[in-house]
Amino acid sequence: MTILLVEQRVPDFDTWKAAFDSDPVGREEGGVRGYRISRPIDDPNTVFVALEFDGSDEAEAFREKLHGLWSRIESQGLIEGPRASILEVLEAKEY
Repeated sequence: MTILLVEQRVPDFDTWKAAFDSDPVGREEGGVRGYRISRPIDDPNTVFVALEFDGSDEAEAFREKLHGLWSRIESQGLIEGPRASILEVLEAKEY
């Protein structure tokens, strides 16, 4: 499994979440198998989104779609300083 980990500042979480839920880049069509949204307890305006993919090619293609989206919405003040890293899952265990 491959994770595309997105980190960004959001001035208004509820507005950001509504935009995320509208799915402007088509997560399922883009190969996303699942996602998790997290934020630091002491910083509710920073959001981490972990998008799960079968492989790195799909994750890279989706990251390129996100860059296009970010260039449009960052100037509108919906997000600040978005970053995305592609991670290879080496090991996972649940208790």
